[in-house]
Amino acid sequence: MSTAIGKPSAIDLPVDAQPDQGNSRFSPITLRRWQIFRSSKRGYWSLWIFLVLFGASLLAEFIANDKPLLVQYKGEYYFPVLKTYSERSFGGYFEVEAEYADRYVQDLIQDSGGWMIWPLVPYNYQTIDLYLETPAPAPPSSAHWLGTDDGGRDILAKLIYGFRLSVVFGLILTICSSVIGITAGAIQGYFGGKVDLIAQRFIEIWAGLPILFVLIILASIVESNVFWLLGILIVFGWMALVGVVRAEFLRARNFEYIRAAKALGLGDFQIMYKHVLPNAMVAALTFLPFILNGSITLLTSLDFLGFGLPPESASLGRLLRQGNANLQAPWLGLTAVATISMMLILLIFIGESVRNSFDPRRAMQATQPTSL
Repeated sequence: MSTAIGKPSAIDLPVDAQPDQGNSRFSPITLRRWQIFRSSKRGYWSLWIFLVLFGASLLAEFIANDKPLLVQYKGEYYFPVLKTYSERSFGGYFEVEAEYADRYVQDLIQDSGGWMIWPLVPYNYQTIDLYLETPAPAPPSSAHWLGTDDGGRDILAKLIYGFRLSVVFGLILTICSSVIGITAGAIQGYFGGKVDLIAQRFIEIWAGLPILFVLIILASIVESNVFWLLGILIVFGWMALVGVVRAEFLRARNFEYIRAAKALGLGDFQIMYKHVLPNAMVAALTFLPFILNGSITLLTSLDFLGFGLPPESASLGRLLRQGNANLQAPWLGLTAVATISMMLILLIFIGESVRNSFDPRRAMQATQPTSL
């Protein structure tokens, strides 16, 4: 004979890993989803690795920069990474910004008894090393841990800045396109009828437009920049969540509690926002990591083809393009491929774990009582 143990365990985790539901501000279902996510070691550790890498990239100016973090000159302290100083501030002749990598400026500071503290990587993603011992692209060395590209720029610095740009661009694109897609799907699903019919026909036509050809045409007319590219991709990329949200609203709009809310006099948009949208967001949230993955891949592909961000941007796609153009320097292509692959794999693992944590079947299995 089997008997159930007191309270059902949400999932087989150690005691110290179980959250204190009594003192928690989160609902039991949110805690259960977090437990399911945390039990997936692959997704859990992928999240932490991704957050650490992304957090480090946000501090890129303090990790990879051609300006010192701190300069001591004649008893005074300067912070070139935060403020611009002219060459005359250190005893030079010109009012232009000091080039700290220039040996003349370094001699001025050292002759006065001063010193400089450099970042871990003393190069910016745009810094051209004028003192390379071998022709560019230079192989990995003590000065350039991952080598340089064909312009003499440090690869590690370009990876740090490129990782940040790709993730931030992908996050903005994902958030903006998701807001538009969720709004469109909610209106379609809730009102249905002619609104849904007309919107669906519009989406079918809009989704059939060749975005790459449109970008090629616009690139020959308008000068490319971050905001222009972001706007174009949002215009064509908002349809990812429309179908999911539309289906949830179509399913929920005839439920009894929705009819009761209407009978009580609540407005349509109030019902949509307070009563239907929270249920639809459960399905939408499971797709967000994959949409972010697709946004980063799209940006990388456009940069590789030459229709993405401006040439002076820190782009992983352009680094991949340089690797393709310089096959005699395999460290270019291998470094770019490894970085992009690692980023996408981490996001895929996170997305799979998020999807599993929102799966109702796994939640039901997690709440089943344990038998003796």
